[in-house]
Amino acid sequence: MGESRTELLAWLNDLLQLGYTKIEQCGTGAAHCQIMDSIYRDVPLNRVKFNAKHEYEYVANFKVLQMTFDKHKIDNAIPVERLVKCKFQDNLEFMQWMKKWWDQYYPGGPYDAHARRKDGSGSLPQSTRGGLARAAPSSTMKKSMSSSSVAPAPKSKSGPGASRVAVNGGNDNWEREKAELETTYGRMLEELQTQTMDLKVTVEQVEKEREFYFNKLREIEVYVQQQLEMGSNPAVEQSLKEIQGIMYKTEDGFEIPEGGEEEVEETY
Repeated sequence: MGESRTELLAWLNDLLQLGYTKIEQCGTGAAHCQIMDSIYRDVPLNRVKFNAKHEYEYVANFKVLQMTFDKHKIDNAIPVERLVKCKFQDNLEFMQWMKKWWDQYYPGGPYDAHARRKDGSGSLPQSTRGGLARAAPSSTMKKSMSSSSVAPAPKSKSGPGASRVAVNGGNDNWEREKAELETTYGRMLEELQTQTMDLKVTVEQVEKEREFYFNKLREIEVYVQQQLEMGSNPAVEQSLKEIQGIMYKTEDGFEIPEGGEEEVEETY
């Protein structure tokens, strides 16, 4: 028998440094992604939305989880459609399975969940990784620039050796600036890729909803037309005509394209 809701929440909050109070909160998919990251340390947490509030965002998180399953050849199916509804039983059962998997494959040792979420790339945060090493060249460069601007060496006293030192110093500065630009560019590119993925997921979700409601309206339209053709008592027929009028009502200024009415008639 799997762990209870209370046991799972205690374990989850301790492992991931969260404050979940309901197992239904796991329906966002974020916690599942980081549980897998605690095992494999390679989940792209920068693509996981821990503050997700909409169903399409939950779906995006579960896509990241599915990518991790595929990468590590985990065969267990993810019932995304049920989990994103944030129902208790579905999320309890899946979390019980996740706990069993974690018990079997967790490599041991400490796991800094907060640092992993803060960085988002699965490594230590930028603020703690090589911070002093980056600060030192920057201050040195400032001092070098300051001293050179205050007391530049006269050209008449500069020999070949001094020229080589100046050139080498300029190359070092350029290499540092180039590395900083490449880092900034890489970060911006990663952010844009994440935004593009989010927009793609949103568009897919909107298209699915649009198709769903269009099909419903089409079914209603066909049913009303059939009932009118069959004939019924005047009161029902009047109600059907009113429903039909609402369905075909257009906004002010809207014009039906040429041939539009003929196309509608042909569909019946």
